[in-house]
Amino acid sequence: MKKVLVTGATGFIGNYVVQELLQQQFAVIASSANEQKASTFSWYPWVQYIPFQLEATDTSVDYYRYFNEPDIMIHLAWEGLPNYKSSFHTDINLPRHFTFLQNMVQHGLTNLAVTGTCFEYGMQEGCLREDMEVFPDNPYARAKHLLQVQLQQLQQQYPFMLKWIRLFYMYGKGQNPKSLLSQLDAALAAHEPVFNMSGGEQVRDYLPVEKVAEYIVKIALQNQVNGIINCCSGQPVTIKDFVNDYLAQKKQSITLNLGYYPYPDYEPMRFWGDNTKLKNILTNE
Repeated sequence: MKKVLVTGATGFIGNYVVQELLQQQFAVIASSANEQKASTFSWYPWVQYIPFQLEATDTSVDYYRYFNEPDIMIHLAWEGLPNYKSSFHTDINLPRHFTFLQNMVQHGLTNLAVTGTCFEYGMQEGCLREDMEVFPDNPYARAKHLLQVQLQQLQQQYPFMLKWIRLFYMYGKGQNPKSLLSQLDAALAAHEPVFNMSGGEQVRDYLPVEKVAEYIVKIALQNQVNGIINCCSGQPVTIKDFVNDYLAQKKQSITLNLGYYPYPDYEPMRFWGDNTKLKNILTNE
């Protein structure tokens, strides 16, 4: 039975990735910084849980052995979100995460999947493909892009497989309370008459988190497609339509106060992902 290490296991995505792996009967090694929080998850009794804080990384330690020599590693951990503009990402997170992943590879890890972000593409609009040049313009996006570049360079010294999974937008139970649908659900639960939001004309690419977790696992477990892979629906939708569809599915209504908030300045108005590489993975299972 293959052993899969999942870092950031108690995060929004990590929780679903661990569940997906267990459903497929893999031996899961789950890691996060807080074992007390981990113990509250339904999967906790069914995994080998190894607590670890990235800031405590010690280069003299063999972390590949420390984590019981996993066959595959899915690296979801990343601190400091959703503050995309903090220099913490480039100054602290980037070197910390690279040092840790480099240690894993140097000591024997041969199959690594890491989550990146659609923000790596920068302010480019339209359908975004993995072979496009990227222009990350916030510290979070720059840190992720530079980590991907450093890991690619590391491949020249060590023969390991790298799948860089660029995440687009997702939604589901357990999401950050500041996210769009979490705030909408809170307004509905409080029977608010009005929901304040932006103009809603932004075009985005959304997937439910359960589907994101399924795709991450499928990408990580296969060896035919490597490098950068968009994890997305490939279906553009305006945020206004997305919200209205969500309300219709829940059979609820609320007046949308469109234009109350300005459009964010760290992302373009219209973008979505090309999912050709992802579809090749899904059809070649």
